[in-house]
Amino acid sequence: MRGEASRIADRVSRDSLAPKLRSSGEDAWRIGNELFTITNVLDHNIQLERALTDPSRPVEDKVAVLKTLIGEQSHPLTMEIMTDLVSRRWSRVSDIANAVEDFGVDGMMYYADHTNATLQVSVELAQLHSALLNLPVVRSKLYDATVPAEARIKLLYSLIGDADFNQVTKRLAEHATCNLRNRRYLQTIQWLINKLSRHMGESMVIVTTAKPLTDGQIDKLVAIYSAKTGHPVHINSVVDPTVMGGMRIQVGDEVTDNTVVAQLQHLQRTVKATA
Repeated sequence: MRGEASRIADRVSRDSLAPKLRSSGEDAWRIGNELFTITNVLDHNIQLERALTDPSRPVEDKVAVLKTLIGEQSHPLTMEIMTDLVSRRWSRVSDIANAVEDFGVDGMMYYADHTNATLQVSVELAQLHSALLNLPVVRSKLYDATVPAEARIKLLYSLIGDADFNQVTKRLAEHATCNLRNRRYLQTIQWLINKLSRHMGESMVIVTTAKPLTDGQIDKLVAIYSAKTGHPVHINSVVDPTVMGGMRIQVGDEVTDNTVVAQLQHLQRTVKATA
């Protein structure tokens, strides 16, 4: 959890620069990628984080360090964001990397807005999340720090296969396994889904069934969960024949699993416990 100084720094910086990032259009893709790269560099260099967050060090010195780090090839707004961040006070040195990552995700979201793909990206991330729920071995390898990043990314794309995912979806999914940041893979994907949901002003409800939902079922679920959450929801219907029947419903981190396969697994555990 971030301290008070970091929360203030993050909020003020984002309030100041989010409008510029939002209006950057096509460039938001480049800026987001540059910020993800900087996040990774900071995560692997505590000395650099200390140099950029030391309150006793003049801002001019920190900007000089930034110029050495980023170079002249970065987008001007990337440099402006980083200059703003190093000028603020942070509760912990690692909090600046969190703020940089947040800006990177924002850049990707604004690029998705620019290309009219925001809802598509949110749905595709939810599909990836749902697919990994039943693949514990695969998802554990996606956040295994002992496995090289290149191998984790290769595993990710072998999982995605021929899915025609948007480039923003792929980049966010790749970032989640390339920049582990001491998080489990599904935790990061859910965090990204939640950010996109808040960005769109609605919640993502992932419903997994053995057969496609009917329009009537979707309308009923929308009504139920809109009332439950207090704001609009989007139903992402995922078809998975292996659940056999019933529904698995996920809203944020809350999962209600009433599928046939879940009930059979529960019965199997009960029988073993009483044997």
